[in-house]
Amino acid sequence: MPTPYPRRFYAESAPAARCSAQEVLPVLFELVRPRSVVDIGCGTGAWLAVFQEWGVQDVLGIDGAHVPRDRLEIAPERFLVHDLTHPLRLDRHFDLVLALEVAEHLPPQCASLFVESLVRLGPLVLFSAAIPFQGGLHHLNEQWPTYWAERFAARGYAPIDCIRPRVWENERVQWWYAQNLLLYARYDALAANPALHGAYHACAGRPLNLVHPRRYLSAADLRTIGPRRLLAALPLAFWHSIRRRLDTKPALRQMR
Repeated sequence: MPTPYPRRFYAESAPAARCSAQEVLPVLFELVRPRSVVDIGCGTGAWLAVFQEWGVQDVLGIDGAHVPRDRLEIAPERFLVHDLTHPLRLDRHFDLVLALEVAEHLPPQCASLFVESLVRLGPLVLFSAAIPFQGGLHHLNEQWPTYWAERFAARGYAPIDCIRPRVWENERVQWWYAQNLLLYARYDALAANPALHGAYHACAGRPLNLVHPRRYLSAADLRTIGPRRLLAALPLAFWHSIRRRLDTKPALRQMR
């Protein structure tokens, strides 16, 4: 079968991923110190290579057979081929699971199974996925973070928005990570880590659905999207907030 991603895709994306990881890991390591990391949809393993630079030698990268082996930034024996549209089951667990800008490449019917595969591997998941109209190569399921948060919550994982505020204006971090990156923690792991528990409460109430200014400025004219597609992409919470406002304002109720 033909490779779904051209070689230039990896040549262009790996340096950006490595640079972003170098900025994100110091923030992450203030809260957690993983001794083992698995990256689902790792590409050439740029993020894992940076984890190794930080002393985490127990790493595993998992991705499709299309990843060119000669571009791997981790040892070949630490790379596992797997079709991510199918459930993933390994005979071990990891301290930290990565799934960065991967979920949007899978069909919508795979979303819940993909999250199930992630939480099966460890108590902490560093996760990011493309939002609606973010754009990219072979994006099949662009969704707001609340969409993914619901699927993690169903499995006992809470979102911690502890990375984005720290890297939001850092130009060395690619805007898609700054915009989408959340740490999901299983509730028992949250309770066992005071720093993580404090970060969870500190960010409680923050909106999960955000658009980074760099993405906004680079976006195509919204008129090319069309009003129906644009309105359909708005999260359900937006419509609930409009309804609440209508129900609490007598003048608006009369206009209805």
